[in-house]
Amino acid sequence: MASLSALTQLEEETRAHHDASDAPWLELLLRDVTVEGYIAQLVRTYGFEAPLEAALAYTPRLGALLDLRAHWRAGLIAQDLLALDMAPSAIANIPQSPSIAPFATTTQALGWLYVVERSSRIHEVVAEHLERWLPRYAGARTYLCAYRNVREQRWRELGEVLEQAHPSTELIAAAHEAFRTARRWFDGDVATYAASMYSTRWS
Repeated sequence: MASLSALTQLEEETRAHHDASDAPWLELLLRDVTVEGYIAQLVRTYGFEAPLEAALAYTPRLGALLDLRAHWRAGLIAQDLLALDMAPSAIANIPQSPSIAPFATTTQALGWLYVVERSSRIHEVVAEHLERWLPRYAGARTYLCAYRNVREQRWRELGEVLEQAHPSTELIAAAHEAFRTARRWFDGDVATYAASMYSTRWS
């Protein structure tokens, strides 16, 4: 694999996790997709990405390698939930993954960032599907459309940074742990929070 780019090698090394990582979003690509299902997915995603963004922000020297603000999207999820009539107090109380803390090294942080950046590659497809089947909620897709026209640029920027810390054992191990942590979170019962709040109209 010496001739592969850092990003391509990381993709190969973590391929076993990709289907499970994509599944929650792909489940929305149905004709009978519901707003409840979409909200539940946004809630689960917020509960993972908000604490991850905080952990990345507090990782020493990471901000010198990458413009982190260009990759922050948890706030857009909050905007979308507000557009879906979720009360600010309900958004503030969304459960967050307790397994994410500031990273000891930039290499570890980049392994985790790779996992959330990779998931963004299917967001536009999901956004287009929701636009067709849930047109009433067109104003609630800012998170999914965040990288419209810049997705390849963001992916390339990440690849360039990864080249500086070419896939090492530490980087690959961090990506594996991020995928495993995300799967435990998304397979957990956090979505029941969204379901219960929606059933009471976010009261």
